[in-house]
Amino acid sequence: MTTSPYVVPQASSIIGRAEKDFVPPEPKTGDKSQLDRDAFLRLLTTQLAHQDPLNPLDDKEFVAQLAQFSSLEQLNNIAESIDGFKDTFARQETLSAVNFIGKEIRAEGRSISKEETSISSLSYTLPDVAEKLHINIFDSFGNIVRTITLPGRMPGEHDFNWDGKDHSGTPLPDGIYSVSMAAEGRFGEPLMVSTKTSGVVSGVVNDGDHAYLRLQDGRRVNLKDVQEVTGSMGLPDSSLASDVQNISNNLNNLNGLLSEASSTENFLNSLGL
Repeated sequence: MTTSPYVVPQASSIIGRAEKDFVPPEPKTGDKSQLDRDAFLRLLTTQLAHQDPLNPLDDKEFVAQLAQFSSLEQLNNIAESIDGFKDTFARQETLSAVNFIGKEIRAEGRSISKEETSISSLSYTLPDVAEKLHINIFDSFGNIVRTITLPGRMPGEHDFNWDGKDHSGTPLPDGIYSVSMAAEGRFGEPLMVSTKTSGVVSGVVNDGDHAYLRLQDGRRVNLKDVQEVTGSMGLPDSSLASDVQNISNNLNNLNGLLSEASSTENFLNSLGL
């Protein structure tokens, strides 16, 4: 019986495709810059399985590799603990921030808001006697809408009240503005001016990394920047805000150790392990 010439190529094609389907895929190299725990262990066991029986792996070298594996295991555990701590801290930070709702706060910042005739206040602190104080007010687009020069001021804290008008005395539209200050000392030297903004908290916003207090006028204040709270019952005082800031600083320091360590050994040494 003669086989049709049209059958052989089709059968051959099917068999060839089946062979390709059953061939295991070639191992691919990942894009990881560092070995994880499983990869390190596979590499170590493969090295032991293929070592030369006449020239086995040196004991000291093997112990050193085991020590590296132990360090890698500890580093993975530390990283997991840090991730868990960050999640717990974020929840605690948000819960603590809820207590600020309805309270008036003062925090580091230079933003002010204007709503009709109501303009939020801003305070500033001078470290030394200032002969002149230059103030620029910017709109939300970064344009200077007003420049004010004030006479000499004594060191300490002062209040700045803006009338909501531009250079020509025309009232500006409602919105959020920012204030930049520069001071000159008695001998013309520049002085560092720190500013504080204020407002009433209406809500809490958490972007995953930090908790922010949303003010009634729409501005946002980082919880870590809060320095003073005024109110009555249920008030988290300034010591609570200070504790929250200390916890956040400790978390940032811990993250800095993890990111700046050049190797596993250096990281563990920095932690005293």
